[in-house]
Amino acid sequence: MYPAEIVIPMKEELTEHGFTEMLTAADVEKTLSEKGTTLVVINSVCGCSAGTARPGVLKAVTESASKPDHITTSFAGFDVDAVKKIREHLMPYPPSSPSIALFKDGQLVHFIERHMIEGRSAQMIADNLTGAFNQYCN
Repeated sequence: MYPAEIVIPMKEELTEHGFTEMLTAADVEKTLSEKGTTLVVINSVCGCSAGTARPGVLKAVTESASKPDHITTSFAGFDVDAVKKIREHLMPYPPSSPSIALFKDGQLVHFIERHMIEGRSAQMIADNLTGAFNQYCN
């Protein structure tokens, strides 16, 4: 598990912009049982999370005309039980962090795995998410 002093500033990058943390498996189940669209960001300490994933997500959430009803996050290697529960909802995809998932009425409808984040710009990630928001968040 990562030390809190390393993780907290990375968590705050999202929570200071309105993302709700899912800290437990129960939080995940409650959140994903809600009607509407839910964006889930599995945050990470890696460079691609800091360099493109978080900035891309924030750009999409702030600039897209269509937005998810709920924006949430959990941190891999820190919010261990919550991330484990999220990953159950992401099957058959293998564990991936960072990653970004969009659920509609509890069903996974769009997923961006780590290999789709690495080497991509924040703008490319934002564009990908904006397309998904336009399709599912109306």
